[in-house]
Amino acid sequence: MTLPDIRPIRTTRPARTVAALMVGALAWVGAYWANERVWDWAFEALGVDLATPAGGAVHFFLYDTAKVLLLLVGMIFLIGMVRTTIRPESVRAYLLGKPLPVALGLAALFGAITPFCSCSSIPLFIGFVAAGVPLAVTLTFLIASPLVNEVAVVMLGESFGWGITTAYVAAGLSLAMGLGAIFSRMDLDDQVADFVRSTPTARLLQETGRRHTLADRVAAARQETAEIVHRVWKWVIVGVAVGAGIHGWVPAEVLATYAGPDNPLAVPVVTAAAVPLYSNAAGVIPIAEALWAKGMATGTVLAFMMATVALSLPEFVLLKQVLKPRLLALYFGSVAAGIITIGFVFNVLF
Repeated sequence: MTLPDIRPIRTTRPARTVAALMVGALAWVGAYWANERVWDWAFEALGVDLATPAGGAVHFFLYDTAKVLLLLVGMIFLIGMVRTTIRPESVRAYLLGKPLPVALGLAALFGAITPFCSCSSIPLFIGFVAAGVPLAVTLTFLIASPLVNEVAVVMLGESFGWGITTAYVAAGLSLAMGLGAIFSRMDLDDQVADFVRSTPTARLLQETGRRHTLADRVAAARQETAEIVHRVWKWVIVGVAVGAGIHGWVPAEVLATYAGPDNPLAVPVVTAAAVPLYSNAAGVIPIAEALWAKGMATGTVLAFMMATVALSLPEFVLLKQVLKPRLLALYFGSVAAGIITIGFVFNVLF
């Protein structure tokens, strides 16, 4: 009689790698889900009032720093894995095979459905550039992502009405696509920091002579994530700290006085005033509604809202590590000019 083989089954290396990836993914999702809840609980347990400027600023700093770093780690690793699976040549061929308006439209649409603030969009921007996506397309995503998202659209519709909301969404997406089209006609590829394209996954793809295993791809993506996070983590903290330092400080009364309907320069005034502020679209809508109620013109209010989410100082601090000075100035200057133009047009139409 032959006894059944009851020896333990050895786990293969690919199986262990897959198991480790699943555990890591679950840990990341759990950390992202728990982030705000943990800080809320901690501050409540300590009796800190989040309605006070100091309490709100500290809570904002801790929550947003953790959120951006989690996104930086998760998105760079994920895109690194995708990049070693789908070659950059294939991505470029797919996008270059599409008419430019279609490629830009896809980027703007993807930006609209990702609920990220300006700083949170930067990890995806880095990953897309590293993966070989055309720079004009990635810049279109970077502009559209903070300006439009589904939560903000619902809140904007309830506060300002669906006619203004539809026009706002159309203006935001048109601004992103229009600037993307302009950027596509300019030679800007050398204006991205060298480290973005010279990464471990890029070096892995350049290797020839052997088939890359899952473990190879994971190791390259992990090393790439570590290198990029090591370069920018301190600037994440600096950028978010700047935003936290002025979080909740919005001089609504002053803005309503100096940027009222009688001031022909109201739109550029609020656009400049919004730059030091830092919020996502959903967070700035209540402030915009208050300014609107005080008599500020519709276009001026929406320009303030757009500039707050798309031209923040923390975003500038982070992008300075990724973009070279010429492109950095071109990006912020053109977005600011576009927002000012939209503000003037909306003041005429509404």
